[in-house]
Amino acid sequence: MEIRNLTAFVRVAELQSFSRAAEQLGYSQSAVTVQIRQLEQELGTLLFERIGRHVRLTEEGEAFLERAVAVLRAVQEAENAGKGRRKGGGKLRIGTAESLLISVLPPVFVEFGRRCPGAILSTRTAPVEKLFEMVRQNEIDLLYFLDRKTDFPEWIKMAEHRERAVFVASSAHPLAKERHISVERLLKEPLVLTERGISYRYELEQALATDGIALEPFLETGNTDVITRLVRENRGVSFLPEFVVREDLESGRLTELSVDCPQIELFSQLVYHRNKLVTPQMELFIRLLEERISKKPLGSGVDKTAFPAYPV
Repeated sequence: MEIRNLTAFVRVAELQSFSRAAEQLGYSQSAVTVQIRQLEQELGTLLFERIGRHVRLTEEGEAFLERAVAVLRAVQEAENAGKGRRKGGGKLRIGTAESLLISVLPPVFVEFGRRCPGAILSTRTAPVEKLFEMVRQNEIDLLYFLDRKTDFPEWIKMAEHRERAVFVASSAHPLAKERHISVERLLKEPLVLTERGISYRYELEQALATDGIALEPFLETGNTDVITRLVRENRGVSFLPEFVVREDLESGRLTELSVDCPQIELFSQLVYHRNKLVTPQMELFIRLLEERISKKPLGSGVDKTAFPAYPV
């Protein structure tokens, strides 16, 4: 049984498309079709139902998928024990929200680069629905997102952390000294918010909609650095995840406003597809992010033999 045939099978199963699988693997579509037929002949069963342009696993295909992934993981581990771990190279693609990219991930990137200097790290930001689709299409290796606690049967979740979202203003703002501020009073101030559809803004809109209240910001942007800068300069008030403004709150530049509004709680979550072959780079990133979330010094809990060619 050819490893390349198993790889083609898993990729077609992930993408539900022979053409997209061929594109990602660098083969022609006809080559992928031949590989799947060879595998089906060896197993003596049909692995995919092909109805028009739609491809779906048969019951036998579903059962075989788990075994194929296990075989490919074993091959990956064997390779990792050799040249892959010594070189410390490879690629890692992270999908995430802009707020997490700016506020949480930079120290993880720095430590990852120090521990694995030969790796190529890339990031993609998008609305969470688009990021979900990127996971399914194997366009990203790991997804780190902010939303309600979310579980899908095709995902493996490696980390989860409760996150608060808060109203903030400059400490020089008149509302900074008030308590039990009504939503109606708050909305008289200029609002600087993230774009529609972002998880924490969506949850706030839903909470206020029950009272017939709509948000009308004077500025919408996906860049939380721009938002915090404007709020620090007393140009408006905002609603942001606490991790975005934590340093400004601790330094006294910003103040968390006491607003009579339901508390919005979301979860930062790190997942990958259950059919994904986990690389050493993925393992390292997962451990570093877990340490970042748990507030441990980065690198303190990382297996020092993971990439032995590089000094710590």
